[in-house]
Amino acid sequence: MKSTNGITRRWLLNSLGVILLILITLIITFSFAVQGYVYNVIQSTVNGRAGELTNVFSSYRNASAQEFENAARNYVENSSGKELMEMMVIDSRGDIIVTSTGFPPDSTQPMPDYDQALESDDEMGAWTGNLTSGEKVMAVTRVMRDKNGGALGAIRYVVSLEKADEQIAKIVGALMLAGFLIILFIVVSSFYFIRSIVTPIREIGVIAKRIAQGDFNARIEKINHDEIGQLCETINEMAVELGAADKMKNDFISSISHELRTPLTAIKGWAETMQEMGGGDPETFHKGMGVIIRESERLSGIVEELLDFSRMQSGRMTLMMDKIDILAELGEAVYMFTERAAAEGKYLLYEEPAMLSPVLGDINRLRQVFVNIIDNALKYTSEGGTVSVTASEENGMIHVVISDNGCGIPAEHLPHIKKKFYKANQTVRGSGIGLALADEIMALHNGRLDIESHEGVGTAVTITIPALEKTPPKDRLEDHLEDIMPPKEEKG
Repeated sequence: MKSTNGITRRWLLNSLGVILLILITLIITFSFAVQGYVYNVIQSTVNGRAGELTNVFSSYRNASAQEFENAARNYVENSSGKELMEMMVIDSRGDIIVTSTGFPPDSTQPMPDYDQALESDDEMGAWTGNLTSGEKVMAVTRVMRDKNGGALGAIRYVVSLEKADEQIAKIVGALMLAGFLIILFIVVSSFYFIRSIVTPIREIGVIAKRIAQGDFNARIEKINHDEIGQLCETINEMAVELGAADKMKNDFISSISHELRTPLTAIKGWAETMQEMGGGDPETFHKGMGVIIRESERLSGIVEELLDFSRMQSGRMTLMMDKIDILAELGEAVYMFTERAAAEGKYLLYEEPAMLSPVLGDINRLRQVFVNIIDNALKYTSEGGTVSVTASEENGMIHVVISDNGCGIPAEHLPHIKKKFYKANQTVRGSGIGLALADEIMALHNGRLDIESHEGVGTAVTITIPALEKTPPKDRLEDHLEDIMPPKEEKG
């Protein structure tokens, strides 16, 4: 629920808040623009009527103030525009003497437009404001002068802005209604959009929590084929991988426990037998000591393999690189399993090549890879089966192939066989980390480990490692000489 509130709150503050601010700004700006446009149209119309006075009273520049007042009175009373606006005649003293409405003039009304017209070069003044009654008006005054520049009088046009303001208010109201409808549409559409995001996210959170608590069978139903749908698929795949990893981990614990318990049981059994014997049968004593030593070495090998795996996982595995004879190391590894193969009734064949180029590598780690692969081949080969070891060199790469005609690996297990803890056959002893460790060692040697297998036919493991260059390039040779040669003394 917190995530829902968080997303909704961020949307309200970020998206809806910005949209609302933009709409309010647009409505206010457009309202002022409409008002300005309407007022400008009204003022232009009134100014046009006031401009006509130049032609109407052009012959009165030589007339007296009284003659002008009579002519102005006649103009106002007979003007066709008096139905649209109020017209007033102002005498030379600034007093209103007649209005087009027929009502007595109100001398208390403000006339800043008249004062402006007296001071203006174009003899016109305009004012927009409220009368003492509160009515909003626009007033334009045109002053008429005699030939000496004296004021004969003025004619004032007054237009009420109440109807114009009503129309402007209607337009603004329509804009506000449109803005409200836009906001309402955005809120409704966004609600469904946010809901389409929040609901799957809430479900993802619930399922992810179940997965975190160990329920790796939990799955998220994919509804849409969008980014959230892809996220659902990814989490489902993660659950599958975690489930498989958890199963492999449990199998590994069970397997390694068995691997450790078997030699420990043998060691404990023979130790108790030898303790009960005291100084008895020497043959039994030597046999028991042999078992204890072999099983102790086996335990030591398992522990060392676990330590190597731990180093690999933490990235702390280091190699002691040196120029080594890989042919000799391979021969020694094969020799280690000769007696075991014979004792188990299996054939271990080694086709030793005449020569292989040396390699740059860690002698102990490469021997560990050979031993691990040959040991696996013998474990998965039945009595009477054959394990073959061959080696060759081609294009600067050395290839060691260890193949068997054992049970083989099922096709569905083959892509995962080099993963940690993975065991295709749970009935055969082993920790499930040997191949993963061997693959990592070969990667550290810039080589690779490839496995080809067919169920019921056998398995072939190819170990590939680059041969050491026999003649270093010129630049590397120069660097080598600089390292081993003492620096020349500078002659002073």
